[in-house]
Amino acid sequence: MRPIQATISHSAFQHNLNVVKQHAPQSKIMAVVKANAYGHGLTNAAHGLNDADGFAVLGLDEAIDLREAGFTQNILLLEGLFSRQELPIAASFGIDLVVHSEPQLLMLEKAQLKQPIHVHLKMNSGMNRLGFTPAQYLPVFSRLQACRNVSGTTLMTHFATADETLGVTQALTLFQKTTQGLQQPLSLANSASILRYPQTHADWVRPGIMLYGASPVTDTDAATFNLKSVMTLGSEIISIQTLSAGESVGYGHLFTASKTTRVGIVACGYADGYPRHAPNGTPIAVNGVITQTIGRVSMDMLYVDLTDMPQAQIGSPVELWGQQVSVDKVAEASGTVGYELLCALAPRVPMQAVA
Repeated sequence: MRPIQATISHSAFQHNLNVVKQHAPQSKIMAVVKANAYGHGLTNAAHGLNDADGFAVLGLDEAIDLREAGFTQNILLLEGLFSRQELPIAASFGIDLVVHSEPQLLMLEKAQLKQPIHVHLKMNSGMNRLGFTPAQYLPVFSRLQACRNVSGTTLMTHFATADETLGVTQALTLFQKTTQGLQQPLSLANSASILRYPQTHADWVRPGIMLYGASPVTDTDAATFNLKSVMTLGSEIISIQTLSAGESVGYGHLFTASKTTRVGIVACGYADGYPRHAPNGTPIAVNGVITQTIGRVSMDMLYVDLTDMPQAQIGSPVELWGQQVSVDKVAEASGTVGYELLCALAPRVPMQAVA
């Protein structure tokens, strides 16, 4: 068996959930576990985050999986439903829906449901992705109030620039002005807003990436927010080569040695979810010591500089990201974000949950 494995720490999940509670002590927590819990495994994450008040997912199948696994918390479909055939199924499992479009509203108004559904009415406050405009919002709210298939309504928006210098002021002001006087629960804050803008916390907060121990804020490390990495992606050195000056390693000879260089070959490649475009110098840990990758990442292997690590041998443990090398640092070197790397972990990588 190849030595690569992803280890998922439930104690790190619980630690990060406590960070959310410390920042938003009066709010209920809707833990976002979409995209297979950002690559961590849906039920793995839900068990680690069992103290959350609810879970947010993308698809109805994920919501049903959580219900059938015994989770009784609120479960929210973040994009609502995609067909009217799903509506009675969602109602039978007690699943809440985001409503962001006229077709979804019409589905609710025309349905014949045995039990009503709680909905989250989404406003487009500047993301220009999903949601009703401020001008549409109150008329839609009134229609939901009159709909016999709706048991209650939470008012919701999503901030486009909570993680950037522009912040949330403009979007929050627009939302507050539009909903002034409505006595409904509010759901506003994503991870970046939880950490940076306490005025957004309201009745519900929706932490996502911060629960997994990666940073939601550009150019700020997760450790700054006291977040712990949940996933450790580890492997081993499976071969060692010694290059003379002028020799190269890997496809395309992306790295050419300027001196005698000891190269470790690691059992991990882009078919496992490691970014192919990670450049020379991407941080990686061998035997607990930070070193760097060299050469082009291939499908099943990548290369690491062991020149100053004589203690490293075949079988030495390698951390691709996790406790010693943050996924954000690997992402930054590769020109992407930690979200993408975590979500891209391949199904062929074995995953183990630990306490």
